[in-house]
Amino acid sequence: MRDGFRHIDEWIFDLDNTLYPASARLFDLIDERMSAYVGRLLSCDPMEARRIQKQYFRDHGTTLAGLMKHHDVDPHDFLDDVHDVPLERIGRDERLAEALAKLPGRKFVFTNGNESYASRVLKAIGIDDHFHGLIDIHACSYLPKPDAHGYRLLIDRFAINPARAVLIEDMAKNLKPAKALGMTTVWLDNGSDHGDHNADHDAIDHVIDDLADWLHFILEEHVS
Repeated sequence: MRDGFRHIDEWIFDLDNTLYPASARLFDLIDERMSAYVGRLLSCDPMEARRIQKQYFRDHGTTLAGLMKHHDVDPHDFLDDVHDVPLERIGRDERLAEALAKLPGRKFVFTNGNESYASRVLKAIGIDDHFHGLIDIHACSYLPKPDAHGYRLLIDRFAINPARAVLIEDMAKNLKPAKALGMTTVWLDNGSDHGDHNADHDAIDHVIDDLADWLHFILEEHVS
C-alpha cells in the first residue's frame, strides 16, 4: 500500500457516480422519475415539477427531504418508485472488483439511495460480494449526506475507527463531516453534476478522476 494509505483498513464508498462512472448517466434516469413523481403528486406540468424537484434538492439536500417536509410523502413509496430504473447503462467492472478484493480490511457502502436499489447496482457491477455492510437513507432516518447523523451511525453500527477509515465520494460537500470525524477523504471528480457544489477544499485530502485506476495505484508495492 502506498504512503498515506497504509493505515487504512476501513474503506467507505458512495454508490451513485462513484462505484460506477458518472458518464454512465444512470442517475439521469432516477432524476427523470423524481420529476415525474413530483408532477403526479402536485398535478403540475413537467417544467414546474422539475423546478420544484431541484429547489427541494438545493434547499433540503435531497428531493425526498423536501417532499417529506412540505407534502408528507411516504419515503418508501417515493424511493421504490424513483429507483425502479433499468441498469443497462452500467455493466460488470472486473478491474474494480479485482482492486476491491485486494484492499485490506472492510469495505462499506454509504448512500443517499435505498438498500434494494444499491444491491441491484452492486450486483450489476459484479462487486456485491466485496462489501461488509451498507448504510442507506432509510437507516439514516431520511437525513441525507452531508447531515452528520448518517456518518455517526455508520461509525457506531460497524465499530469503525475514523482514524483508520477513508471515504470516497463524487460529491465534494459530503466529505466535510467525514473529515471532521477524522477520516481520510477522497473526492472522485469524474464529471458528476454539481460535484464541486459547496466544496470545502480544506476537507478534501485527495482528488482522483477514476476509482479503479486509483485503487490499483495505491495498491502497488514500493520497489526497494
